[in-house]
Amino acid sequence: MSSSPLAQLQALAPPSSWRALFGWRRVRTVAIICALFVLLFSFGWKASMWHLVARVYGVGLALLLVFGLFELWPRRLPQWLARWALQVAAVGLTVPLAFFVAFWLSNAAGAPPFWKTARLEGFMTFTFLGMLVAPWTALAALLRHREAKVEKLSIDFELERSELARQALDARMRLLTAQAQPHFLFNTLANVQALVEAGSPRAPQLLQSLTDYLRAAVPRLDGSANTLGQELELVRAYLELMQMRMPDRLAFALHIGAGVHQLRCPPMTLLTLVENAVQHGSDPSEEGGRIDVHAERQEGGRCRLRVVDTGLGLQATGGGLGTGLAALRERLLWAYGGSASLELREVSPHGVEATIEFSEPKP
Repeated sequence: MSSSPLAQLQALAPPSSWRALFGWRRVRTVAIICALFVLLFSFGWKASMWHLVARVYGVGLALLLVFGLFELWPRRLPQWLARWALQVAAVGLTVPLAFFVAFWLSNAAGAPPFWKTARLEGFMTFTFLGMLVAPWTALAALLRHREAKVEKLSIDFELERSELARQALDARMRLLTAQAQPHFLFNTLANVQALVEAGSPRAPQLLQSLTDYLRAAVPRLDGSANTLGQELELVRAYLELMQMRMPDRLAFALHIGAGVHQLRCPPMTLLTLVENAVQHGSDPSEEGGRIDVHAERQEGGRCRLRVVDTGLGLQATGGGLGTGLAALRERLLWAYGGSASLELREVSPHGVEATIEFSEPKP
């Protein structure tokens, strides 16, 4: 927008083009009122009907010109003079002048002036009715114009508010994602450091796998939009990385339903669940565990993501959400509102099932 709606509302400047002044609605209104005048005076009219039509429509056109002229000119008015009052007064004063010119032009050649004949009564009647109708019509037109402008500004306000809300949401989403990035990267680097310090022969291979993973993952972490297919690639790479670190204690499988790869989701949505299952479920357990990742599309455009592990379980881990899951729940709330849910439940005999359900956002 070139200017804010507030500035437009404060200005409420008059139209800047004659085309806007003489739009179809104004011309139609004047034509209808003139037609009613012609119909009213046609009863008992003795002169040519064309004279009546020309006189009434000529005055109507003159009033429309005056109304438009004072809507544009002068560009600046004294503070004590409102433009609407100037327009209504100008229209009222134009009525007798316009009818005077109309009667004078229709005066027959060589005939005495109309104010010295019986035509003066007709002039007075036309003028009285014109001054009764024209100013009120002008005032009604001004009120209608003001209402239309306020309505338009209200729509502009709503559009601007929606745009600001969207920008705030994007900024909040980026902040939450940025908070999750160090959490994930530091945990992964700590795993590599532990193997290096222990002198494990798997450390160089694990470091190379980590490098390959980060080369693919880091460019996606800053994106405000992500697809579930990209998220599943990161999950697979992460689990392969963790499996290399503890090959005898971690097994995993991905169960991917049809039509889920193109669904949009916030970055690190599924990855956060998987990392939580590894860090708080399988890794602390002496026996390790198995992690099953399920992604399926349901009827009505709903998507369900499930991460099931056979690790220590909620009681052993304290039953809380933790930093990663708490941030994930907030990201889901900002991205999907009340249509998304994150639930944790205990799995028998031990383990945790984390489930996310959300509706596919509209493009």
